[in-house]
Amino acid sequence: MPYVDSVKVFLRVVELGSITAAGRDQRLTPAVASNRIKELERRLGVRLFNRTTRKLALTETGRLFYEHAEKIIESVESAEAAIAGFAGKPRGEIRALAPLGLGRRIIGPLIPAFNDLYPEIEIRLRLTDRKTDFLEERADLEFFLGVLEDSNMKLRSILQCERVLCASPEYLKSKGVPKTPACLKSDAHNCLLLRFPGSKEYYWTLLVDGLPQKVFAKGAYDTDDGDLLTTWALAGRGIVNRPRFEVAKYLKSGSLVKILEDSPPLSSTFGCLYPHRKLQEPKVRLFMDYIAKNSKQHIKDLLDCLLYTSPSPRDKRQSRMPSSA
Repeated sequence: MPYVDSVKVFLRVVELGSITAAGRDQRLTPAVASNRIKELERRLGVRLFNRTTRKLALTETGRLFYEHAEKIIESVESAEAAIAGFAGKPRGEIRALAPLGLGRRIIGPLIPAFNDLYPEIEIRLRLTDRKTDFLEERADLEFFLGVLEDSNMKLRSILQCERVLCASPEYLKSKGVPKTPACLKSDAHNCLLLRFPGSKEYYWTLLVDGLPQKVFAKGAYDTDDGDLLTTWALAGRGIVNRPRFEVAKYLKSGSLVKILEDSPPLSSTFGCLYPHRKLQEPKVRLFMDYIAKNSKQHIKDLLDCLLYTSPSPRDKRQSRMPSSA
């Protein structure tokens, strides 16, 4: 449907602020995206954007059309979803968001098998540890790992995930083992923090005497990539606060060591956020149900290190020996 495709490009140009970004989002070259906008303007007989070499701004008619264009796409998607559900063949695109560690270790590995079951559903998974904007991303759902603050979206809770404070043996030998949470704010230790604009991780919430307590965490450097924090910790550069399933293999091997076990971090909720209207779409419901059902075992395997354990040389030799049976 060329007209509908052009409307989708128009919406993304408005939301992302440029034709190049909208084209990238829709998997189109800038030239094709620009032509879609021109085709739409010719069809409507009006100019939707005022263009300069530096700026792209909606015209008055463009703003009016934008208000109705969203409803056009929602209506088309709802109609397609209804027909697909009636035919028993869900199809279409799902845009999902997830934190880096959760996406790489849990959500991402489950997607190929989901696609095997539902080959006509396309999954667009975007990973980031930063806060995201549902409107800007045009997401259908967002996988969440943390403590949910005020939100106008629905939360489907899947699992409570234990978190741990840990550091490398080399770091603890050099800096000493923290004895109390108060040690984390001293100059003697370097806490590796997940920080980005709008982030509140200048403190960690620990269970002290069974009660949640915000503890200031002092660190010399930070990043918006949780996996990089783990890399720094493995290199002996500081203390991290990570979901246990993300560092289980390092704890098992002794590359990282748990600290302050009597005052552990507050556990994180692993769940799925979605707008109310999206629950009506069969394909989104199917994907959410699939991840909820299969992720629990996947996390258990990570905690048991089953997904990382490789055979020892002795095991490999034994596997090549003929059976005595």
